[in-house]
Formats: sequence, C-alpha cells, structure tokens
Amino acid sequence: MKLKALIVDDEELARKNLTMLLEEYCPEVEVLGEASNVKQAKEKIETLKPEVVFLDIRMPRASEGFDLLDSLENRDFFVVFVTAFKDYALRAFNANAIHYVLKPVDVDDLKNAVAKVIETKKQFGNDAENFKTYFEAIKNLSTNINNKGYGDKIAISHTKGIKLIEAKNVVYLEASGNCTMIYFSDGKRYLDTRTLKIYENILNPEKFYRIHKSHIINLSYLKEYLNEDGHLAILKTGKILPVARNRIPAFVKTLKSL
Repeated sequence: MKLKALIVDDEELARKNLTMLLEEYCPEVEVLGEASNVKQAKEKIETLKPEVVFLDIRMPRASEGFDLLDSLENRDFFVVFVTAFKDYALRAFNANAIHYVLKPVDVDDLKNAVAKVIETKKQFGNDAENFKTYFEAIKNLSTNINNKGYGDKIAISHTKGIKLIEAKNVVYLEASGNCTMIYFSDGKRYLDTRTLKIYENILNPEKFYRIHKSHIINLSYLKEYLNEDGHLAILKTGKILPVARNRIPAFVKTLKSL
C-alpha cells in the first residue's frame, strides 16, 4: 500500500517539481493533492487524511508551517520539511529526529527521507502516544529554530517510536558500530541509530566534548582529567574514559576556559 502524501508550498512551481520527483523516483508514495497556504493545507489535511505532509517551512514566513501544525486537532501523520535552512537549523532538525530535505531538492535526499518515514511508520504502529511525542519534538524544533540556538532536548528513535530526553541528563555517549549508546545520570542507557559524529554536530559544543573517537562527554559531569598512566577523563559517576592523544591540547584548552 502506498504512502499517501500532501504537498504544501506557496510556490506552484515548487509543488509541481516535488510532485514530479516523487512520482518518478519514489513509487511508494501517492500524492493526494497540493496546498498553497495554511488555510488550504488545513482543509486538505482534514479531508484527505494524508500519512505524510511535505511542508515548505517558509510559506512565506518561516513560522507559518509550524503554525499550521499547531492549529490541527488530529495530528496522526508524518512531516517532511522542505527547507532552505542551513547550519544551526539543520542541527535542530537532526537533534529532534525530524525528517527534512533541502531546497533545491536532491533526488537521493528525497528518497532517503521517504525511506525514513516508512521506517518510522513501521516503528510507530497505531500507538497515538508516539505521535504525541513526535509532535512535541516538532514543537521543540520550532523553538530551537526561532531562538537560533541549541535545544535542551534530543529525540531518540528506538524500536517502538521516539523518546524525548533532556540533554543535561546525558553523562556521556559511546560509539557502538554505526549507532550510539547514550548513558544517563540515573543509570539508564539508550541505543540510538545515529552515529557519534551526528551527535558531535547536534550537541552544544560548550557543554559536550568529544574526547575520543568513541566517546563524547558532558563537561558538567567531568570530575577531573589525569595525565598519569595514560590520559583519562574521570566522570562524577565514577566512569573512567580515555582521552585520545591528538585531542589532548584542545581538550586541556577547553578545560582551562570553563
């Protein structure tokens, strides 16, 4: 069964182009319709009941796309933001595990976004609580972008849906193949499918530091740094982690500036 989609963009050419790309390169998607503004989009979402909405984030103001989502009563669909945002905004998207494609739309990026939506849909099942958390992540994304800063929350995708966590409660992160194990102050841990490199890009560099190819630590939980018998970071939890030799000068400089 095909993934039912709605395209929302104030530019007709952009809507037609995206429809064409989806029809040609994403046969698993069926475009039900288009909308050029918030009013039209709201009506079509309520009548067509799409499973995914490709939403231009500047319609023409950046806030309109988020306003649309906030105004809906039934929010049981996925969103792929189509955006020209770069840099800090992309960190916000990734931190909240929200799907996006950049303008101009690249075919491979579009296919990848569709594949991620299909995978997330399988994880969510029919659990309404998952969509509640999902739209909380979108709201958090909106706050991050509007404030042009780093978010205090991170969304972790797991086998049953999405979990929002407080970044301040993360003690350290450890590479686990192409995944990342995240360790918390209460002793719990979660495995996320994103790499440690992605976390290095989305976490606040003033609070988190990559001390090794396999570890990122929360500097708030660093107790001391030892350069005897190897170079070691001692965390307040008692965990001892190695500091890579090539990272020592920059790490020491960072500690002196705290």
